[in-house]
Amino acid sequence: MASSVIKEISYEDLKALVEKSQNLFLVDVRTKEEVDKGYIPRSVNIPLDTVAAAFAMVPEEFKAKYGVTKPPLDAPELVFYCQLGRRGAVATGKAYELGYVNARNYAGAYNEWSAKEGK
Repeated sequence: MASSVIKEISYEDLKALVEKSQNLFLVDVRTKEEVDKGYIPRSVNIPLDTVAAAFAMVPEEFKAKYGVTKPPLDAPELVFYCQLGRRGAVATGKAYELGYVNARNYAGAYNEWSAKEGK
C-alpha cells in the first residue's frame, strides 16, 4: 500500500462536488436506521460491514444490488462518510486496500453536514 494516511475532504469541497460534479460517488456507510433520519444528497447507502464485499463485487452484481454503476479503481471523486467520521475512515481504508487510490473520507461526517445545512 502506498500510504496508510487516510485522505480527507472538507465540507466546502464536498458541498461543491455534490452541487456540480458528475463524477462524485458518495457512500454513506451508516446503518439504514441512521440513513432514514437524513443523508447527504446523491449518496448511496452501503453499510460499513458490507463495504469490502460490495466494492469487491463484479460491476454487474454491484449495479444490481445498489442501483448505481460501480466506480472504477481510479474514480477521482470517491468519498465515504458516516455519522461522526470514524466509520467513514475505516471504509476509506478498506477501499484503499481494494485498490481505490483516490478514496477520501468526509471526516466532518453527517453531523457536520446536517449542522451546516440546517437540517
